[in-house]
Amino acid sequence: MFTVDNYIGSIKTNLEKQSDLLVSNLKNIFAYNFSNDIDLLDFSAFIEPTRFELSIRMFSMDKEANEVFNEGNDTTVFAGSEEILPEVEYHQLNDSQLDDFFEFYEQNEETLVPQEQKVFTEWFSQCWEKAGGASLGLPSYFVFQDDYKSFDLKNNKWIDDEEKWS
Repeated sequence: MFTVDNYIGSIKTNLEKQSDLLVSNLKNIFAYNFSNDIDLLDFSAFIEPTRFELSIRMFSMDKEANEVFNEGNDTTVFAGSEEILPEVEYHQLNDSQLDDFFEFYEQNEETLVPQEQKVFTEWFSQCWEKAGGASLGLPSYFVFQDDYKSFDLKNNKWIDDEEKWS
């Protein structure tokens, strides 16, 4: 039998196992000499729900919502994208449990999706802070792939995507 609390608790437990790796990778990123063409950083979460996998990639962006690339010969500056967290499992099930779990998920999807996003966001935000993200000179956001909102890591609040481009 699956419950919302047990499922969300499982996600928290599995993410916590990845905290040290994420903090370490973020510290490495924060040490980069970012190109002056970069206006903001998007930390994008990619979720593979059928395999319960999460990966996070950082994109350096300009105010026109375009990714900035290092097209010059200056190897001392960074622009582009970088993997922050490789695919990691955020929930584990035996194959025999899959059908029952997906039935449970479908029945509770309206409750589960916002709770999942909250857990992922809070976890990333805590790791970002622990890694020293507040000292980063660029506006930084945590986003879910193909979503319309972003979590402003500096101001600790959700904003409409359009706000960060203005």
